[in-house]
Amino acid sequence: MAFADIGEIRCGPGETRVFEQGWQSWSPTGAYRLTDTPPRPADETIQILAYRPETPIPDGVFQGEGLLAVEPGDGSVELWSAPTPLQVPSIRAREEDGRLVVSADDPVRHHRVEGGLDQALRDWADTIAEKRTFPAVPPMWCTWYGYWDKVTDADVIENLKLSERLGLGADMFLIDDGYEAEIGDWLEGRPEFGSLARAVDAVTDAGRRAGIWTAPFLVGHRSRIFREHPDWLVRGAYAGRMWDQELAVLDITHPEAAEHLVNVFRTFSAMGISHFKLDFIYAGALAGERHEDLDPIAAYRRGLELIRRGAGVAATLHGCGAPMLPSIGLVDIMRVSPDIAPTLQPKSGDISQPSQLGARLTGAAREFMHARWWVNDPDCIILRPEVEAREEWAAHIAGTGGLRGSSDPIASLDDWGLETTRRLMVPTSTDPS
Repeated sequence: MAFADIGEIRCGPGETRVFEQGWQSWSPTGAYRLTDTPPRPADETIQILAYRPETPIPDGVFQGEGLLAVEPGDGSVELWSAPTPLQVPSIRAREEDGRLVVSADDPVRHHRVEGGLDQALRDWADTIAEKRTFPAVPPMWCTWYGYWDKVTDADVIENLKLSERLGLGADMFLIDDGYEAEIGDWLEGRPEFGSLARAVDAVTDAGRRAGIWTAPFLVGHRSRIFREHPDWLVRGAYAGRMWDQELAVLDITHPEAAEHLVNVFRTFSAMGISHFKLDFIYAGALAGERHEDLDPIAAYRRGLELIRRGAGVAATLHGCGAPMLPSIGLVDIMRVSPDIAPTLQPKSGDISQPSQLGARLTGAAREFMHARWWVNDPDCIILRPEVEAREEWAAHIAGTGGLRGSSDPIASLDDWGLETTRRLMVPTSTDPS
């Protein structure tokens, strides 16, 4: 739909703040003054990977996905928002002659509240989702930021033993990207990794939970799925470029592709894996021609339901790179920020990309979601000596109620890093932030 004007508000440049809600986990989110330039994608590929591809933001315009809030400076807040998580309009505000003119490309709800922006966001979050209780989630250890995609089964087992011996407190061990043969070929192992079954058995035999990473809606062009099942792909959908290859999208409305997806997670569950990190799942909501004529958000939600069917009702589903509002009610844990990195600043200058700065800014802006929609994941604790501004990152993690997960090779931690990691490795808060 085209954008149509739906309201306006008087504003003062020095007082007014506009809150932009980003589309997915990695999309920048925060409140900006009228004189600020909000974060925008550095290039077209990042627009696909970390923003909402179908609604690029014009210059000089504020834009929220499913929520845009304006705090004019008089104590009130005006919010324009999605009517439900199933319908997520893009909402814009442009400045004209001392006014902010608001427009949207789909119907929205509008309401005015008192009490400031932080309280308005909490109240809005309570109204758009059914009330749920979220039990405390114990801390974890993750392979990614220490070993990247070169991880081996021996690395998992070594850190399992070190965690036990040094009292790190990790209850779940997450095997991230690097065990699989190709993006899309999740049940075929990368030979250099070793044995996935061996690593999982070591974790569960130690009385800990095993977790695994997938990007379930992505199909890399090098994968066997891409070569052998072109009919399983969403026609016209382009998910970007990563892992030195182009990325297609699995069409979960195709009956055979749907059964394949269920079987992947059923197979992992039968191995003893109970925690599933679902990454890059923005891909499931990309527009394109599907086997069944289904709206992209509806297709995305069906994909998560299929994953749940395979993983089991007791499994933990952990979203990342995930459309925020469309995931409500379907995931247990949600990454609420871009990836952390050993560096303070993102290489591209775009804070949707891995960096400590981007993770801190967007994670803090989304703290209000914790224990309302899901358990927040602010991303991993990395505190080895070469991590820039590691004290500031530790302080950010300490200030959140969300998931705690170490991702350093434990042997690489100095005394401060080990002591601080131990202190931070506590269960999640059960109270809304």
